[in-house]
Amino acid sequence: MLTKRIIPCLDIKDGRTVKGTNFLDLRDAGDPVELGALYAQQGADELVFLDITATVEKRKTLSELVNKISHRINIPFTVGGGISSVEDVQLLLQNGADKISVNTSAFKRPELIRELEREFGSQCVVLAIDTKKEDDGEWYVYLNGGRTKTGISCFEWAKQGVELGAGEILLTSMNHDGTKSGFALDITGKLASTLPVPIIASGGGGKEGHFVDVFEIAGADAALAASIFHFNEISIPELKRYLRDAGIRMRI
Repeated sequence: MLTKRIIPCLDIKDGRTVKGTNFLDLRDAGDPVELGALYAQQGADELVFLDITATVEKRKTLSELVNKISHRINIPFTVGGGISSVEDVQLLLQNGADKISVNTSAFKRPELIRELEREFGSQCVVLAIDTKKEDDGEWYVYLNGGRTKTGISCFEWAKQGVELGAGEILLTSMNHDGTKSGFALDITGKLASTLPVPIIASGGGGKEGHFVDVFEIAGADAALAASIFHFNEISIPELKRYLRDAGIRMRI
């Protein structure tokens, strides 16, 4: 059985790490270079960097900042935000990214996933999906950093993305984001039990037990969190020891 992964996330706006609730009310959380170095040192399994306003501002990801972070860490590094072509990915890989994450651009032009998979391999392509549960009980895909509702089912889009060549799904529940009330176990579990690729659960991690639930109940392969690490509410070593003691396979 594979070990489960703990992944801190750096949401980047104007070159700084930020964190909000339900994708709103962003507050400063520190220097991304220093945070990335700290998390690698503490034993994070991977690091995710999301340039959260690149798509809305119609610009490319901050490759210089990616380069600075990559020189301070020794763990797999996923970078997303504003990626819309093979050339964008080549630039980020040259600057130290190991994997890339696509979201809005892939939804608008799904063949992008296939192009990236052919050029770099599926293990390099992470499909990020921001999803929200509506009053009808269905989870829908949102684009542009959660600003635009699509009316398309999260599950159907995730399934299509995997068929096109995505090697991993980064699933963020907008309902749970920043609330620290626990992960979205239902939609995470549906994807994890149905799709043949790893599922990274994001949104809602607030205490150690939430991570046990998302691994044991929902079957996620990895759990991503931000504010609990940024604001020193739970440390990565502390969380991993807790999970190991709960019987979950961890790299300590």
